[in-house]
Amino acid sequence: MTDVPTQDLPEQPSLEQLRNQAKDLRRAVLAGSATATAEVTARYPDAQLPDGAPFPLRAAQLVIARRYGFTSWTRLKRHVEILQRYSRFPDRVSTDADADTFLRLACLNYADDDPARRAEARRVLERAPGIVEGNAHVAAAAADSGALRRALSADPAAARREGGPFGWEPLSYLAYARHDPAITLDATLQSARLLLDAGANPNAGYLWHGLLTPFTVLTGVFGEGELGKERQPRHPHSLPLARLLLDAGADPNDGQALYNRMFQPGNDHLELLLEFGLGAGDGGPWQRLLGNKANSPAAMLRGQLAWAITHGMTARVQLLVAHGVDLTAALSNGVTAAAMAATTGHADLVDYLVAHGAPPLDLAPPEAFTAAVLAADRASLSRLLAANPGLAAAMRTARPALIAWATACGNAAAVEILADLGFDVNAKGRTDVPSDQPWQTALHKAAEDGNLELAQTLLRLGADPDIRDQRFDATPLGWARHFGQQELIDLLEPLTAT
Repeated sequence: MTDVPTQDLPEQPSLEQLRNQAKDLRRAVLAGSATATAEVTARYPDAQLPDGAPFPLRAAQLVIARRYGFTSWTRLKRHVEILQRYSRFPDRVSTDADADTFLRLACLNYADDDPARRAEARRVLERAPGIVEGNAHVAAAAADSGALRRALSADPAAARREGGPFGWEPLSYLAYARHDPAITLDATLQSARLLLDAGANPNAGYLWHGLLTPFTVLTGVFGEGELGKERQPRHPHSLPLARLLLDAGADPNDGQALYNRMFQPGNDHLELLLEFGLGAGDGGPWQRLLGNKANSPAAMLRGQLAWAITHGMTARVQLLVAHGVDLTAALSNGVTAAAMAATTGHADLVDYLVAHGAPPLDLAPPEAFTAAVLAADRASLSRLLAANPGLAAAMRTARPALIAWATACGNAAAVEILADLGFDVNAKGRTDVPSDQPWQTALHKAAEDGNLELAQTLLRLGADPDIRDQRFDATPLGWARHFGQQELIDLLEPLTAT
């Protein structure tokens, strides 16, 4: 039963929906459905299937629970109740009242964050300054300590009351608000202390669209994310505010904060979280709430290490190693730390990782091929190809977009080697991670990065300037314009069809 694949829960699952699935399964089994019977046999081999005896609903419910990776119906039911309690959809909110409109526009929502929204929030507050009075959520977002003190004096319980357009506690609105980059440190910390002294929860948070990595108060303070630091900036006083929250009991094992900040090379957030015990402990209240559906503290650190190695973030790798991250355990897909460094184009990290406890390199020919290419090690590559006839052809099939990842590494020599070996310079792959998922070409990535020399190399090798990426249906010129890369715009405009 443990080897049977499980399914993801549907978006916004309901107990009624799941009960109906159990009833449907029971009816199908009683009707003699081969498919339903096979699922029951696989997931509940000890079940008494009907042979003159009824198939009880509780047995069908257990099968449904196991379908979604839970050991019992009770555990599934509890999980769905947690999702319903904490799921929020900030990007789906519409508002009429000035107070709620201000909060909706002022705070990061991780969908359509944009400076224009925050500018509109400032205009709302300028037009209706009285909305801070008697409203702890608005006063917290505005870091108006005077208004907040008055609101809490009149209603101390407001410090933990969920409200506003997102159903958040006031401390979350303070953490996620970005409407005023000139907000003072004193106003910020005074407002946070008022809330904490009144009983605000430093681990307050929500599940964005029901995803199982909580967006906590700390997540909001540290900011950033997939849309970039301009659209999703840090709180203006992120480090002192985060320290205040950590001193007040916020758990440092904040998976969403780590994810949002992992794209950029800065490490100040990691240094602070490690100081307070990131990677240790039981994972705090959210881990206890979500159980094994949440990443453990150790898994969070390994995930950070894997990303840092893959993207050549040497200082971050060294920081994590200095704080005892486990280098002996395999990272994603069972790859060792040193092997990951070698096969993602960061040979300079291999010796460091091995010297600090990672298993030494032991690469099979396909991985050795990738490592040699990305290191632009023609001598090793020649020996490898001589010993393994047909390897280059096999790799063109197995890793068709390797040239896109070589471009993401800024590695012109590797691009040349791959082109010489017959790799398609117009192959689409991901360039945020080494994957052959067909997203964009190498020329798109060079345009994004403003890498003029590499773009010229790709064009010389046959890159098509008119090819469109899979996700945005844009040419490399469109990418250059989006990312403001003027040299690439000048290069690609004469070459791109109207």
